[in-house]
Amino acid sequence: MRALIQRVKQASVVVDAETVGQIEHGILAYIGLGPEDTLQSAQKMVDKILTYRIFDNEAGKLDKNVQQVEGGLLLVSQFTLMAKTDKGRRPDFGGAMAPDAANALFEQLVSYAKQQYHHVETGKFGANMLVKADNDGPLNFILELS
Repeated sequence: MRALIQRVKQASVVVDAETVGQIEHGILAYIGLGPEDTLQSAQKMVDKILTYRIFDNEAGKLDKNVQQVEGGLLLVSQFTLMAKTDKGRRPDFGGAMAPDAANALFEQLVSYAKQQYHHVETGKFGANMLVKADNDGPLNFILELS
C-alpha cells in the first residue's frame, strides 16, 4: 500500500460536473492498493495518515496532525501509485490490486477512516475524477507500509 498525502488549503473531487467530495484545510490523500494489501494494512495506513505530523505548531514546526488542527481528510483511490516505472517509457500497472478487490478494500478503508475521524470525504472509485487542490507549502509525502 502506498499513499501520497498533500497538505492542502482546500481540495475537491468532481465527477461528471458534480462535486462528490470536498474539504477545506487538511489532507488530500491518494491511496494505491497492491495485491498483498489487507484490511489490517488499510487500517494501519489510515492511522498513520491521521497521526502524521505535517501541520505547524505555535513555533512554526511540523508537529501537529490533521486531527489536532481539525482539518479534513479527502481520500482518493489512485491505482497509478502502484505502477512500476523503473524500466521503459510506459508504466506497468501489474503491481496494483485487481479493480473489484481494490474497490472492496478501499470502501473498508474509508469506513474505518470515518469511524476514526469525523471529517472524511472521498472521491468516486473507478471514476474519471477532476481533483482540485490548493497545495499548502507545498508539502507532499509518500507513505508506504513495510
